[in-house]
Amino acid sequence: MQKREKTFSYKKCAIVCLLIVAPLLLAFAALAMGRFPLSLQTVFQVLAAKISGAVPIDLQTEKVIWGIRLPRILLAMLVGAGLAVSGLAFQNLFSNPLATPDTLGVASGASFGAVLALLFGLNLLWVQLLALIGGVLAVSLTYSVSANRDRGSITTVVLAGLIIGSLFTALVSLVKYVADAESQLPSIVYWLMGSLSSANYRMLLLGAPLILIGIIVLLLLRWRLNLLPLTEDEARSAGVNISHLRLLTVISATMITASCVSMCGQVGWVGLLVPHMCRMLFGGNNQKLVPACISLGAMLMLIVDTMARTVSAGEIPVSILTAIIGAPVFIVLLRRTGGWSL
Repeated sequence: MQKREKTFSYKKCAIVCLLIVAPLLLAFAALAMGRFPLSLQTVFQVLAAKISGAVPIDLQTEKVIWGIRLPRILLAMLVGAGLAVSGLAFQNLFSNPLATPDTLGVASGASFGAVLALLFGLNLLWVQLLALIGGVLAVSLTYSVSANRDRGSITTVVLAGLIIGSLFTALVSLVKYVADAESQLPSIVYWLMGSLSSANYRMLLLGAPLILIGIIVLLLLRWRLNLLPLTEDEARSAGVNISHLRLLTVISATMITASCVSMCGQVGWVGLLVPHMCRMLFGGNNQKLVPACISLGAMLMLIVDTMARTVSAGEIPVSILTAIIGAPVFIVLLRRTGGWSL
């Protein structure tokens, strides 16, 4: 018995170490990949010189690694981890394995705010701010619509989210219709397809805190997420205020989703696919699922973005690649699990 417990402990430690180390190793490898290929030794030397304050070996190489690739890699990992965790939170909240970060209309609202900024030719800072405002506005409208009747009903909230999401999707289409076909429409369409090409440290400084706060809150609440599908009476017997827990979960997931959309546009499949992959690997306990989603989400988004900027001369929008990769993988998961149940 003691030997079995020791083996289990070693296995648990190995899995935790792998979830921490694997994204870091993948990020280090991604720094060497691109249209300007570098060796891993060069990447290590440039990073060591920058951290220590020594004179860099080559200014151009330092600019490529530190100024262009590193902020993009950090953004990819943040967005992947954030969308995966928020997808998991929504799936638990609505007891629906098909729930995504846009279930409450967050992504549609954030997209409307962003394309509105692009329509008026505002800079990237305004694009991010209006996207965040649009996401928060969408959730506020969703809860306003659902609060009139049966306030505690999750079904009512979901239906309200679908309505508000459709409304903001129509507004996005309206903006595309009135936009100039030559100067404005291409940039709006390209932004909506998702891209991390404009990543920089200023963007991270604005958007990363909201993603990190949301992830940390959901990480701290990970054992309580198991209680989200319970009824009010069942949760009360467990000593948990389920209404407050649901509200905190919605706020955290909304912050994450709106911030992700504001920085890189709409990126699908990550919030749907990664939680299912984690359930197959680690079971249904959210204490394990939340850290696993953070790690696997970061790795998936990093792999997709690295492919987007390396497989062709022109960069491929990440939403296209996530759909191409996500759909076949999800079909395989469906066939292996035999259904959609959590």
